[in-house]
Amino acid sequence: MKFFFTIALILLSSVFIFAQKQAEVIVTSTYLRKAPDYGAEKIQTLQKSDRVTLEKSREASGWYYVSIANGTIKGWILTSTVRPLKNEVKVEQTPKPASPTVIASPTTTKSIPTPKPIPSPTPTPAAETVEDTEVVKIDTEEVSLSVRVVDRNNRPVNKLRESDFKVYEDDVQQPITSLTTAEVPIINALLIDNSRSLRTQLKKVIEASKIIVGTNRTNDETSVVRFISSNKIEVVQDFTADKTRLNNALDNLFVDGGQTAIIDAVYRAAKMVGEYQNSGKKEDVKLRALILVSDGDDRASSYQEKQLFELLRNSSVQIYAIGFINNLSPQPEAETNISRQEKAKSFLTRLAQETGGKVYFPDSIDELPKIAAEISGELRTQYYISYSPTNDKHDGSFRKIKVEIADGTNNEKRNAITRTGRNTPTNK
Repeated sequence: MKFFFTIALILLSSVFIFAQKQAEVIVTSTYLRKAPDYGAEKIQTLQKSDRVTLEKSREASGWYYVSIANGTIKGWILTSTVRPLKNEVKVEQTPKPASPTVIASPTTTKSIPTPKPIPSPTPTPAAETVEDTEVVKIDTEEVSLSVRVVDRNNRPVNKLRESDFKVYEDDVQQPITSLTTAEVPIINALLIDNSRSLRTQLKKVIEASKIIVGTNRTNDETSVVRFISSNKIEVVQDFTADKTRLNNALDNLFVDGGQTAIIDAVYRAAKMVGEYQNSGKKEDVKLRALILVSDGDDRASSYQEKQLFELLRNSSVQIYAIGFINNLSPQPEAETNISRQEKAKSFLTRLAQETGGKVYFPDSIDELPKIAAEISGELRTQYYISYSPTNDKHDGSFRKIKVEIADGTNNEKRNAITRTGRNTPTNK
C-alpha cells in the first residue's frame, strides 16, 4: 500500500510540474520585486535568458507573480510589454524513452528533454495531452534619458535616489528600470560658426572652447567642426582624447565667406555624435553632447527645421548653445513680422530645450570663460534613467516626456531637465 501511495504522489507532482507555465527573460535586465509596484523593493535582478515560473496563487493587473531558483525565491515582474507565445507540448506516458521536446521562439530554439516515464503497476492510457507550455517573451523597449537636476538657484543637485524620480510619457507614469549616477564617458563635438558674422568673437570662442577641452577626462572624446555654408561644413579634428590635437585644431579655425547653414551643420554634427561608438547596449552608456557657438541666423540650409528636430527626437544628443544674437537686426521682417534676432533666439532656445541642454545669450565675449566652465560642470552632474514604456505601440508617433523630482529635505523645490519627447520606432 505504501508503495502505491508513493507512486501516486510522484505522478501527481510530475503532472503539477509540467502544468507550470515557464517564462524566459529576453531583455538585458529587469527586476523581481517584493510587491506589484515598480517602486517596491527589488529582490533580484533578472538577466537576459533567465528562466522564471509563473505562479497562479496571486494576481495583480500589469504584473506576474513568479518564482525562480526552483521556487525558492518568489516575487513580481512587470507584464506591460510581455508577449506570450503558446506551443502545445505532448508528454507521452509510455514505458519507452521520450524524445526531446522543442520549444520554438522567433529568436532561439532550445531542446528541453522530457523526463523518463515512471512505471505503473497497472496499464496506462496510450498518451495524454498536458497543458500548453508557455514561453513568455519580455520584449522590452527601454528608453534612456540624461537628466540634469537643479535647485531654485540653478545649482546642480547630487546624490539622488531612484525613488526621488518620476518619469511620465504622455502624462502616464512609467516604470523606471534603472538609474545610473556613476560618471560615464562624454562624447561631444564643438560646432563653431566660422562665418563673418562671428569674426570679432572667434578668438574668445577659441579660448572658451579650450576650457571645455581642458576638462576632458581619460575616456572622454571630442571633435571639432567648423561651418559656414552647406558646402563648408568641415570636421577639422575627428573624435579624440588627445587635448593637444584638439587645441591645435581650434587654433587653426578661421573666418570665411558664405551664407550660414546652421540647420545643416547641427543636423550633420548631431548625427555624427549620436552614431560614434554607439553599440546600443544599456551597459555601454555615454553622455553625448553638441556644443554650438553661432549667432543662430540660418541663411541657406538644405534641411528644414522639421527634419532636424525629427533627428534630435530619435537621438540622445544634448545641445548646449551659445548664441551671439545681439548683432542681428531686431526689426520685424515684412514677410514674417518676426525679426532675425528673435527668430535666431527662438531657434537656439528650442534646440536646447528639446534635447535637455541649455542655451546662453552672452552680452559680452568676456562671459565666455564662465559659460564654458558651467557647461563642463553640467556635463559631469547628470543622472541616467532608463524606463520601459507602458504604451508599446510602434507607430512612429511623438511621445511627450516629463521627469518630476521630489522636493528636498526642507521642501526645497528642484527641477529635472531632460529632452521633451521622443518619436517611437515604426514596425517593419
